[in-house]
Amino acid sequence: MSEPKKSLEDLLRMLAMGHQLTESQQKDMTDYKFWKTQPVPNFTDKIETEGPIERAKRPEDIPSQPFPLLSDFEWVDMDLTSQEDLTAVHELLYENYVEDQDATFRFNYSTEFFNWALKPPGWKKEWHVGVRVKATGRLVAFISAVPITLELRTRAIPSVEINFLCIHKKLRTKRLAPVLIKEITRRVNRHDIWQALYTAGIVLPAPVATCRYTHRPINWATLHDVKFSHLPPNKTKAQMVAHYAVPLTTSTVGLRRAVPADAPAIHALFDRYQAHFDLIQTFTRAEVDHWLMGGESTVDGASKVVHTYVVETEGKITDFFSFYLLPFTVLGNPQHDQLGVAYLFYYASDTGLDADRFDAHATAALATRLTALMGDALVIAQQLGVDVFNALTSQDNNLFMNELKFGAGDGYLNFYLFNYKSFPITGGINPQTKEIDVAARSGVGVVML
Repeated sequence: MSEPKKSLEDLLRMLAMGHQLTESQQKDMTDYKFWKTQPVPNFTDKIETEGPIERAKRPEDIPSQPFPLLSDFEWVDMDLTSQEDLTAVHELLYENYVEDQDATFRFNYSTEFFNWALKPPGWKKEWHVGVRVKATGRLVAFISAVPITLELRTRAIPSVEINFLCIHKKLRTKRLAPVLIKEITRRVNRHDIWQALYTAGIVLPAPVATCRYTHRPINWATLHDVKFSHLPPNKTKAQMVAHYAVPLTTSTVGLRRAVPADAPAIHALFDRYQAHFDLIQTFTRAEVDHWLMGGESTVDGASKVVHTYVVETEGKITDFFSFYLLPFTVLGNPQHDQLGVAYLFYYASDTGLDADRFDAHATAALATRLTALMGDALVIAQQLGVDVFNALTSQDNNLFMNELKFGAGDGYLNFYLFNYKSFPITGGINPQTKEIDVAARSGVGVVML
């Protein structure tokens, strides 16, 4: 019996920027016709010092007018406080952003998800960039930037995160992608920000790090029903369901849902834990409230998107973990119309935190602790209707993946810095074999949506 052509890895791999383009545009990107004109490292560059590639200009030196478009189109700032604009972005992404080759699965974005992903502290309306058809007003392209502060080996870099580049399927031959990237760059530069973080499943000049996707089935039967998972040789469906079964209750003493009063303690623990990684996003207190407590995505005091749990021991927060939900819509399946999908977000533990990161005893203790915590995360995710739990080989994820039956996927995610050169950062995989490398430990501490 042959394996199904589509898989969970296929769909997740297409999520990365650039994978919704036509074959001809992918060839252009692969040939680097556009990226050769941009301040990004080349594959052959010998990096001797880390830092900006181009010297920062002044914001007033940047053109105040947008880049020209074909006469049928016009730029527009998408107002995500407007239900009309929010609906237009939702429809564009739902119908055109990511789907499998048979048009069976689509990401099911919600209003709460966009409020969380695109409206963090400091967000700007002009960084939610749309292209409309002049004659009809229909939104046909979109790209976004949100403000972040990166830290690369303790050096703070004011930046933006670029995401949700989407072009209508019928316009993929119009070369809109490079224009969208140049326009969002212009708008960000006007605010005196000159660096950006972005990811892609395809290889562009030149990744600072590469991580691998991993997947932990929770409801294997559903994944099999919709052909996300196939039945291995000499295995029965019952055996596969039993293999991926998770407990019905959590086991960590003191584990509870995080509340707003926990934010200061979470923030302090998070900062200490993140200091172990080479590339991180530093959070202000307001950003902790938004990214980990839910911000505007909360409904009746609880987030429908990001779920954060803490462990409290004798009045002290010793651990926390978080994950977010982004379900798939299933089209044309008589049994299921949606898949529950969770993505591991940020976490921290004080276990072994004061020891050297590569100390064997501290690493073993941390691996034991994270395995217990993430095992409980799977239990909670199952209670929320999640069918599959996804994670990259970033952070300290490799320490618990084998024990918790995460399977290595076929997809890889490359991390890129715009207008910045950096020494390579390990992404938790062997550079030659691309297999998960537990001993190396990842230097990537930032999580991209």
